[in-house]
Amino acid sequence: MNVRLIFHGDLADMLNGLHRFPEPCRDLSRLAPVKDLVESRGVPHTEVGSIVSGNRNRSFQYIPHWGETLDIHPHKPPVDVSRPSLLFPEPFDRSAFVVDVNVARLASLLRLTGFDTLYDPHWGDAQIADVAGKDRRILLTRDKELLKRNRVLWGHLIRSQHPWEQLAEVIHFFGLKDRIELFTRCPKCNVPLVRTDKGDVIERLEPLTRLMYERFTRCPGCGQVYWSGSHHSRIREKLAAALVNLQ
Repeated sequence: MNVRLIFHGDLADMLNGLHRFPEPCRDLSRLAPVKDLVESRGVPHTEVGSIVSGNRNRSFQYIPHWGETLDIHPHKPPVDVSRPSLLFPEPFDRSAFVVDVNVARLASLLRLTGFDTLYDPHWGDAQIADVAGKDRRILLTRDKELLKRNRVLWGHLIRSQHPWEQLAEVIHFFGLKDRIELFTRCPKCNVPLVRTDKGDVIERLEPLTRLMYERFTRCPGCGQVYWSGSHHSRIREKLAAALVNLQ
C-alpha cells in the first residue's frame, strides 16, 4: 500500500521525470513528512499553497498514513507574505528580495520599482539561501533545487524567461502593484536615493542635462546621479505593457 500525492495546477510541470506530459499523481512507498515527499518529486516547498487530505489542511511536518491520498495545490495569487498560514507560519514584515544569477536582470528592475533587492554574482547557493533565511527575504530564482533548501522560508520559482515579464510576474504573484515606487532606489547598489541640489552635482552633468533638468537624486552608496530624462518615460511604458500582458 502506497501514499499517493496528486499535484494540481502547474505543480505537475515541476515533477521529476522524462515524460513530456507529466502524470500529476505520484505513488510513494515510504513514509516521511509531507515536505520531504513533495520535494523528492521535484516540487520546492515554496511553490505549495496548501496540502489537503481527508478534507483537512495539513502542515509540511504532517506524516501521512499508508493508503492516504494528499492533494498538493499551488498558491493562489496574490500571496501575502505578511500573513501567517499553516504551511508558512513565520510572517515577513516587508516584501524584500534576494535573487540569484539566473535572474540577475530582475534585481535591477525590482530596484527601479522601489523594492529592496539583494544580488551578488559571487554568492553561491548556500550563501543565497542563508541571506534569504537570516534577513527574511523572498528568494527569486529559476533553480528548483535552490528553493528546496531549509533556510529558505519564502520564495518563488520564476516561470518567465524575459526580465520585464519576470518583474510583472513577481508584482502579480505577491500583489505588489500598489507598492511600486519608481525611481526611488539605486538600480546598481539597492540604496534608497536622496534628493540633491543641482548646484551640488552640476560639475558632473553634461551641458544639455544642465540646461534641461532641475531636479536630481543621488545614491549615497555609489554616488550615481539620476534625473527624470526620456528614459523614465520608456521605463514607465515598458512596466505598463508588462503588467497589462500578464493580466
